[in-house]
Amino acid sequence: MKALVLTAPSQFEMRDVPEPTVGADEVLIAVRACGICGSDVQGMDGRTGRRQPPLVMGHEAAGVIVRTGQRVRTWSVGDRVTFDSTIYCGTCVACAEGRVNLCENRRVIGVSCAEYRMDGAFAQYIAVPERVVHRLPDTMTFEAAAFVEPTAVALHAVNRLKLPLHANVVVVGAGLIGLLVVQALKLRGAKTVVAVDINESRLSLAERVGADVVLPADGDTSFAVRRAVACDDGADAAFEVVGLEASLRTAVESVRKGGAIVCVGNLAPDVKFPLQLLVTRELSAIGTYGAAGEFPAAIEAIANGQIDVSGLLSAVAPLEDGPNWFARLGSRREQLLKVVLTP
Repeated sequence: MKALVLTAPSQFEMRDVPEPTVGADEVLIAVRACGICGSDVQGMDGRTGRRQPPLVMGHEAAGVIVRTGQRVRTWSVGDRVTFDSTIYCGTCVACAEGRVNLCENRRVIGVSCAEYRMDGAFAQYIAVPERVVHRLPDTMTFEAAAFVEPTAVALHAVNRLKLPLHANVVVVGAGLIGLLVVQALKLRGAKTVVAVDINESRLSLAERVGADVVLPADGDTSFAVRRAVACDDGADAAFEVVGLEASLRTAVESVRKGGAIVCVGNLAPDVKFPLQLLVTRELSAIGTYGAAGEFPAAIEAIANGQIDVSGLLSAVAPLEDGPNWFARLGSRREQLLKVVLTP
């Protein structure tokens, strides 16, 4: 089969690779669409240590089942599906608690690190365990289905925090996940959602998908947030969806005493943290990773229009054009949100 292979840091080639073997509890999926994730772009040059070549990346995918393992009973050839990017064991303590994203034996599709290597979905076919597969409505396009995984990530981030009724919330970072978090918060019933970003076009898009207030990340952003939510002490919570020191500080400075910060972004592995503000204002800092059961809700929200992904799609391109699109995304010279490749 054909696959887009990361052959060296930031270097890609279309290659003929063996078709995946299908285990007894697995299904073989003909990939119809796979989104380029920010983590793929961030990791392709080797800086994260989680995209070690040679590797077939890609985990935001959807397609059609073309073969089933001998023990598979839930799925049939022809089913339209997507799948969780985390392969969890289903038997460890974390899995028993329903926290499959923290599985002690987890592997992430399209990731190659010191512990394991698992090729992904920038290929004609991919084999995955049936337990991570989810059915798509007939009305959902495969391109829209490529947004299910990042939407599930956004829903999980919001689920990590018990928001008070009619909460005022700040979202720092209006990239793809930030824009999905904005919509997830409105779906949860947040009263006022303030989106903060350095990019005006992304702020315009944040407003279009439901942000009540948009603010440029310059000057005293926290003061502007307090004015926006009509509270001198700040918002009830902040979602930091970048992962840099400046954006984290903005998030911490924007919430009221006793508020919470949900850390979604991890652009940098280590950042300075305003510890004194966290302690003296008795803030809660919450991490969030992947998804843990939110895929059905993500599919439903996209299908019924509660979360709109149509305006977040920048381009759809053939898989063989992948090297060009990775280079364009890596240069950051264009205002691109999501590029979907189609094998």
